[in-house]
Amino acid sequence: MAAFLVSPGPARRLAKPACKPDSPGLEPPRRGALSRWLIALGEGLRRHRRAIQRGQWAIVLVYLVLVAVPAFLPLPGRLAHIWDNLTLLAQFAFWGIWWPFVLLSMILVGRAWCGLFCPEGTLTEAASRFGRGHAIPRWITWKGWPFVAFALTTIYGQMVSVYQYPKPALVILGGSTFGAIVIGYLYGRNKRVWCRFLCPVNGVFGLLAKLAPVHFRVDQDAWTLSRQSGNAGVRAVDCAPLVAIKTMRGGADCHMCGRCEGFRDAISLSPRSPNHEIVHVAGAAPKPWESLLIVFGLMGIAIGAFHWSVSPWFVALKQALAGWLVDHHVLWPLTLQPPWWVLTDYPSANDQMTFLDGGVLLAYILATAIAIGASVSLCLWLAARSLGPSPGARFHHFAQSLIPVAACGVFLGLSAITVTMLRAEGFALGFVGPLRALLLGGAAVWSIVLAWKIAGLATANLLRRFAATFCAALAAATGTWSWVLYFWVWQ
Repeated sequence: MAAFLVSPGPARRLAKPACKPDSPGLEPPRRGALSRWLIALGEGLRRHRRAIQRGQWAIVLVYLVLVAVPAFLPLPGRLAHIWDNLTLLAQFAFWGIWWPFVLLSMILVGRAWCGLFCPEGTLTEAASRFGRGHAIPRWITWKGWPFVAFALTTIYGQMVSVYQYPKPALVILGGSTFGAIVIGYLYGRNKRVWCRFLCPVNGVFGLLAKLAPVHFRVDQDAWTLSRQSGNAGVRAVDCAPLVAIKTMRGGADCHMCGRCEGFRDAISLSPRSPNHEIVHVAGAAPKPWESLLIVFGLMGIAIGAFHWSVSPWFVALKQALAGWLVDHHVLWPLTLQPPWWVLTDYPSANDQMTFLDGGVLLAYILATAIAIGASVSLCLWLAARSLGPSPGARFHHFAQSLIPVAACGVFLGLSAITVTMLRAEGFALGFVGPLRALLLGGAAVWSIVLAWKIAGLATANLLRRFAATFCAALAAATGTWSWVLYFWVWQ
């Protein structure tokens, strides 16, 4: 065990009193081969920081090439392939591999991507190391940024066809990277202020990381014993994403970088139940902005952003409005063509959006978000109300139970780009349909199980518990049916 020590002192960890099984929000410490392997992995992350940093800068270089260079190349022809065209390669790398599987990694290993690989995290922390180091202003710490940033980037990305063309990708990804560098230069010292508060996917990553079966666990008893034994030899930990590690009870904000591994002999990479954080931690303090991101963001705006391209409702609405405009001799929404950075404009690819297209697109996404969000919210309120009066806090806790369904839907939506590009290269992929059904059904069951466990914390009455779970299951079914429409009804 001496190899795991992080400070001078006895060659053993401080004794850790066992947690009481009935302590709210705590799990008994797990022991065995898996725990020992995870501790060794966490210690390896801490000890090999320089090697990790070199790898991060290599990723930054590849990222900058793939984002910047294709924007200045001609669009690929019909005979181009992923392996012989940089533009298609970059499109496949970002939208076919990077985003869907980074989302999946959050569920499997927490926010390890953020702490170990993300180029924006590397750049913003490096900029802060040599920057002004100003105090973080209040506007940056506004809790609504994760929802607002996700909504704006998702909608704008659809308006400029970010998944299909390199110039919009440069604007959105490059703009985010530029913002990360500027914020890093201005605020904090050796910190990731951008990642903690302003990154457009920070909120989504935090939600998905709650499902991870591993996390850096803080043993409060061992921490207390370390404090009582004195501070001599205890190293300082500079948490780049500004997490209060002493009180950290979950993985939503932790970037899994391993820098705090072994601190005060109280922090270690540990296994946990994938249900633990949502059931026992997420309900401790209601977070309305997180509920908004889950219900109206991931289950509303994201679904609308994928739906519109195959929705017969979108086509019918656009045709009806076009007919009305023609009848009333209002032709400019049908003829004026804004530049590519406002609405899609690629005549060589026969792909252009008029102001009518853009307006209907915006209206469709917002209407979808409102319709689905309101339906899901009603189901969640009924679930919370089934358990008794004052349903406010329980509403937000039940919203957390929908994270598996919301996460699965977004993953399947993004991976549809992967499937489309691979099929264009000649791969049959006949297993995709059954696999999608399995994943979506499994996510729905997972959400229902979480709702059942959450309801059990509030009541021992089985009738109330069944009623609350049934209402939460209707909310999960709403999200599931939205993706059934997308994959199996409209396509």
